[in-house]
Amino acid sequence: MDNRAGEMQVFVLAAELKSFSAAGRRLSMSPSAVSKLVSRIEDRLGVRLLLRSTRTLELTPEGELYLRRARAILRDIEATEELIAGDGQVPHGILRVNASVGFGENCVLPLIGDFLELYPKIELELTLTDGVVDLVGERTDVAIRVGPMKDSTLKARKLRQGTRAIVAAPAYIARHGTLQTPDDLDRHNCLDFTFRRHQDGWPFRHPETGTSFLKPIKGNLRVSNGAIMRQLCLDGVGIARIGRFHVEAGIASGAFLPLLEDWQADDTEEVHAVYVPHPHLSTGIRAFVDFLVKRLGRD
Repeated sequence: MDNRAGEMQVFVLAAELKSFSAAGRRLSMSPSAVSKLVSRIEDRLGVRLLLRSTRTLELTPEGELYLRRARAILRDIEATEELIAGDGQVPHGILRVNASVGFGENCVLPLIGDFLELYPKIELELTLTDGVVDLVGERTDVAIRVGPMKDSTLKARKLRQGTRAIVAAPAYIARHGTLQTPDDLDRHNCLDFTFRRHQDGWPFRHPETGTSFLKPIKGNLRVSNGAIMRQLCLDGVGIARIGRFHVEAGIASGAFLPLLEDWQADDTEEVHAVYVPHPHLSTGIRAFVDFLVKRLGRD
């Protein structure tokens, strides 16, 4: 009997784990059985998909293409069966979600318990990374992205519109003094990010004239993400300009002091939940995105 979907599942797992043995353990198959099945696919296609060595497996260019397409086909099968089995009504099955570390820790994680209580038949796999994931290539159902949308092939729903805050720990201000205007930043250690920005400096708006301008900053520390920035600022290392979702709880508790609020620029950034559009969209994806829209903001 032709079972190409089953063969694809075995191949995908072997390619992802880079091991016939590891794939065999997951599938309750012997390593030789997994190897023979992959060889059967290669014989049928007339190309080599995996390069074998004593330690690992590596994809050939043809293997990379086959892996991408196999993942997409398996996702279609999964979505179709979920739609039919659940009659499109009861969200269930595996749901893979990715979010940035900072937004995930501060805004998504506190909601996960409520979501799973509402939808107990969903098995949620949540990853927090600051890189932009390839939804199809990395088998991710929903990604939560902060900032401008670049991939027009994805469906995006707005969750909230975030602002930034300039903050410091009370101990830092006690040591180095408070600020009255952006020019006072010249005598402070301003923490910055390692990634490139489209503008050089921190944006401000004059509270009386409404004039917008950029203030160059200086400091001795740059970091790769907002979660690290928040912790270092909390430790009193310097002043940070950071997404408000990182620090709003700390501002409320007094752990952070908001600075130069009268000079705050109108520089907002949108947060979206994105997913691959599909005629038979998974009920789990729909339920999760609807839940986030309701709890985090308005669509």
